[in-house]
Amino acid sequence: MPKRLYGQLCPIARSLDVLGERWTLLIVRELLLGPRRFKELLTLLPAMGTNRLAERLQLLERSGVVIRRALPAASDVRAYELTAYGERLRPLLIELATWGNELPVDDEIDPGTARAELIALYLAERCPADAGRGHGTYRFHVGDEVFHITADDAGVHARSGPGPVPADLVVTCDLATFDALTRGEIGPAEAVASGALTADGDTGALARAFEILRYRTPAAATA
Repeated sequence: MPKRLYGQLCPIARSLDVLGERWTLLIVRELLLGPRRFKELLTLLPAMGTNRLAERLQLLERSGVVIRRALPAASDVRAYELTAYGERLRPLLIELATWGNELPVDDEIDPGTARAELIALYLAERCPADAGRGHGTYRFHVGDEVFHITADDAGVHARSGPGPVPADLVVTCDLATFDALTRGEIGPAEAVASGALTADGDTGALARAFEILRYRTPAAATA
C-alpha cells in the first residue's frame, strides 16, 4: 500500500508523515523503555500484525528515529532502539500521556491491557526533581513484569528488565497493589504489613521508590 503523505512543507505535517500512522507512536512508547527485538514488539502490540510492524519500523529507521543494532549481551541478536533524534520524542509522549490521562475511560477500553511498566514510565518521567533526589536503582517484579527505575544525574527513568545488580531495592507485588500504591490508596508500610508487597531493601528506599512512582496533578508535578 502506498504511503499517504500530507505533502505540506509545514513541520507539523512532516512530523505526522512519520508519526501519524496508527500504531507508530506506540512503537516509540515501547522503545522509551529500552531496546526491543521484533518479536518482543509483536508480543506487546499483537494487533499490529507482522507486516504492519515491519512497515512502521522501516519508516522509523529511514527517518532516523530508530536504529537496529546487536544487543551487548548477544551479538547475534538485533534489536530496535531509539536514536538521539528519536529520544527527543520522550517529553512529547509524556505530555501526550498527561493529556490523555484526563480523558474518560469508556467501555471500549480493555482494562486487561494495563501494564505496570507503562505506569512506571509515565510516573518516573513526571517525577519532580526533589522526589527523585539522590541516586538509586529500584527493581520491580509486578506479576509477570520485571522493570527498574534509575535515579541519577541524568534524571529518573523507567526501563524494562531487571537493571543493574545489585539494586538498592527489590519490590514484588501484583498489579492491583502496585496501582493502589501509585495512587496513594495504600502506603508502602501498609502493603508490606498486609503481605501484599515484599521488599528487599531498607524502608527508606521503599518510601523513595513510591515517592517517585506517585500520581500527581499536572500542576503539582510541574510546581
